[in-house]
Amino acid sequence: MATAIKLVEPAQNEFLADLEKRSNRPNRFFRAMANRPEVLKHFVPLYGSILGPGSVDRRAGYCTAAHVASAGRAGVTEEEMRALQAEQDGGFIAPERAAIECAGELTRTADGAQTRYALNGHYNDERIVEITLIAALANFTNRFNNGLDLAPEQ
Repeated sequence: MATAIKLVEPAQNEFLADLEKRSNRPNRFFRAMANRPEVLKHFVPLYGSILGPGSVDRRAGYCTAAHVASAGRAGVTEEEMRALQAEQDGGFIAPERAAIECAGELTRTADGAQTRYALNGHYNDERIVEITLIAALANFTNRFNNGLDLAPEQ
């Protein structure tokens, strides 16, 4: 899928080159963001700190459109992935369902008020903030990709 913007080549940006070297593959998201090099430089540590190791089980932190492979590495089964995509229960335990519902509400309405209360029964404040950060970051990256017509990495 072609984009209307120029994707920066790693040879043009040392930071981008290092990112792609470490991941051993091209990344359209970072190549597009490299049009604003300072934003890319500051975004990567933020992204890593939000999606890096945390106190919440990583099974709850994946966008089904773009992160099928990483969800699998986090322990989400193919059956569970299909259930997420169909917005069905999928056999998730109550805390996972609460996190999924809250992330879905944040995505649909940008307001987690209706489902945030359910998180309180399963998670402490640190984990609720972490779940909200993960959902917000997924929404940011999805809107960036969709707004620039960037297809998910294969």
